[in-house]
Amino acid sequence: MSADSKNTKKDLIRKKMIEHQSEAKIVRKIVLSISLAFIILVGLIGGGGYLYVKSALEPVDPSSNEIKEVAIPIGSSVSGIAETLEKNGIIKNARIFKYYVKFNNESGFMAGDYKMTPSMTIPEITKSLKTGKVVLKEKHRLTVPEGKQLAEIAGLMAKVTGQTQEEVLQRLNDREFVNNLMKKYPDLLTNEILGEKIKYPLEGYLFPATYPITKENTSVDELVYEMLDKTKAMLSPYSKLMKEKEYTAHKLLTMASLIEEEATEKADRHKISSVFFNRIEAGMPLQTDPTVLYAQGKHKDRVLYKDLEVDSPYNTYKYAGMPPGPIANAGKMSIEAALNPEDTDFYYFLASKDGQVHFSKTLQEHNRLKAKYITNNN
Repeated sequence: MSADSKNTKKDLIRKKMIEHQSEAKIVRKIVLSISLAFIILVGLIGGGGYLYVKSALEPVDPSSNEIKEVAIPIGSSVSGIAETLEKNGIIKNARIFKYYVKFNNESGFMAGDYKMTPSMTIPEITKSLKTGKVVLKEKHRLTVPEGKQLAEIAGLMAKVTGQTQEEVLQRLNDREFVNNLMKKYPDLLTNEILGEKIKYPLEGYLFPATYPITKENTSVDELVYEMLDKTKAMLSPYSKLMKEKEYTAHKLLTMASLIEEEATEKADRHKISSVFFNRIEAGMPLQTDPTVLYAQGKHKDRVLYKDLEVDSPYNTYKYAGMPPGPIANAGKMSIEAALNPEDTDFYYFLASKDGQVHFSKTLQEHNRLKAKYITNNN
């Protein structure tokens, strides 16, 4: 074979090797791309699946007061029970409920007519089904409106427990009782409620709702447990957002209580929330009248200038930032507003006699609105 032929053959072999290497690189890139795409897809599916299951296991409506009668026929399978619960709006997803029951080896569900609410947790539902707790005749009903303070709630509780308001309030403030509650609800009741400036440890923690009472003699302790359960369930869906915003339950309920006390039926709570946060960020005192009345332990239609001088850590005219703790209980709308303030540049607001809330950016504008809707109408 001539030298030229040998060189030509070597060039062909070299060319083929280069082509093979190039093809191998392309194949490796394709395999790597497919592998990465697969890993990302699995991650997305896994993450999405986790969030889906987590959501399905949460109460349908943590703040619901609606009581529903649910009939579970004799011989019902777990699938049948799950479908009945979903149909009645007690659970979000029948399939996830069945998986929960199977995973936790729950069994022994009993037929009967049950009294359930959309605010019940999955463990509460399974416990009820296992004990066969049927519809019981309502003996009393405790209705706690939004914006009520602990002393007022004590008066409402006194009516259904046969005790005096003073006795109930004494129990609610009993240090040993409160410490035991903190052990029972460690994520909800923290050491913040025992601060030296706190007026009442449980202020703002007894959720506003209607509580049906099926026992003739109900204790204060039992009512408190039920109300704290409701607060815990109410805050549960917001746990991730609270963590992102570095909100403890105490901080959230404190801000929500301010919004609740300032809001009217026509008020935009998210805008009121923005005013409070804007003032805190600017280093301005909140200057909200309900904190002054709370400090005085009074209920008045109008706060006078002399009232603003009360020396109390709750007085947001004297002390910047939020008060030491909640000044009342807050409903779902105020809690959501505290978590999601509207993005505004408002620093002032006032409510006119018709309940309309007027917002302003400057003190001058605020004073003009005050003269128009408050001063000139007195």
